[in-house]
Amino acid sequence: MGANTLEASGVRRLERRRPRPVDQSPLEVLLQMPALVVLERLPEPALAIDHEGTILFANGAFCDMLGHAPAELLAMKFRDIFCTLPTVHCAVALVHAHRDRLVKLAHKDGHPVWARMSKSAIRRDDPCALATFRDHTEELWLQR
Repeated sequence: MGANTLEASGVRRLERRRPRPVDQSPLEVLLQMPALVVLERLPEPALAIDHEGTILFANGAFCDMLGHAPAELLAMKFRDIFCTLPTVHCAVALVHAHRDRLVKLAHKDGHPVWARMSKSAIRRDDPCALATFRDHTEELWLQR
């Protein structure tokens, strides 16, 4: 699903392999890798939003967690993925205010997904927020 997410977000096939010089160090390879490629490859669900709550990026793991195709998520607002949305006027502020808390997200088929939302990986004064999520739904169901 990775390349599809990148294509749906308007990024064209960044996954193409480029020949790299033999003498290039692993650090040099990492420094040249586009950020969206790195985010897409993360095994953890990751989501980027702007201040208005527009979903700018969702990696394949995030799409899988909520059951949506990449294009569907990119057409949604941040508030649309929550079963219950905490009251905050700015979506980026919500990510900062509810970092490391369990949030109740809405799966495409209607069931709740309980996930811990990380602190934004982007500074507060930036125009967007980037958070990762860890799905706790199964373990919470087992505790019942």
